[in-house]
Amino acid sequence: MAGRARQDERSVATQQSLLIAAERLFAERGVHAVANRQISEAAGQGNNAAVSYHFGTKTDVVRAIVRKHTEHMERLREGMMADLDESAGLRDWVGCMVRPVTDHLEALGSPTWYARFTAQVMADPALHAIMIEESLAVSPSVRRLLEGLNQCTPGLPVGVHFERAVMARHLIVQMCVERERALADHSRTYRPTWHDTATGLIDAIVGLWQAPFTHGA
Repeated sequence: MAGRARQDERSVATQQSLLIAAERLFAERGVHAVANRQISEAAGQGNNAAVSYHFGTKTDVVRAIVRKHTEHMERLREGMMADLDESAGLRDWVGCMVRPVTDHLEALGSPTWYARFTAQVMADPALHAIMIEESLAVSPSVRRLLEGLNQCTPGLPVGVHFERAVMARHLIVQMCVERERALADHSRTYRPTWHDTATGLIDAIVGLWQAPFTHGA
């Protein structure tokens, strides 16, 4: 039993090393530019088939990375949403959209690669679908979040609601990419902390949701 437990621990440790290496390489080079062999080498694994053995395909690796991060952000979002009551306004709901992401990135320490990984994945239609699928599967609070945003902006048509949610998501990702890259390069950031970065994003996204729209466009 003890031998099996140690073997399981080594397997888990290997999987984590592979995920960390894959996330970094995908973020820096793009998902399709990275071979499984390169991930194994970056993770210090002598077996070039380690990725296939532990995960399967590259798509499965992407899914595992997304799930690993989404689970923590879901816990953060659930905690924030538990504090909301009927008086919660648009800014409160937007905060639940932004701060789980920035708080998660801050908790990871520096350097991080998840924002840049997310940007790479979102640029690929097939991989983007996986990210959305995983987010909805692992993060049931996302549906409640969207409902809260919709309730705060009842005058917007359904199509505009959807469009602005997509705009907000891209804005969050790209501004996190800017900060993540700057921290990795030890260069200047727009805001001194992740908390302040979130505040700036919340200001902008509240304005985005409240912006006028053109009827019949």
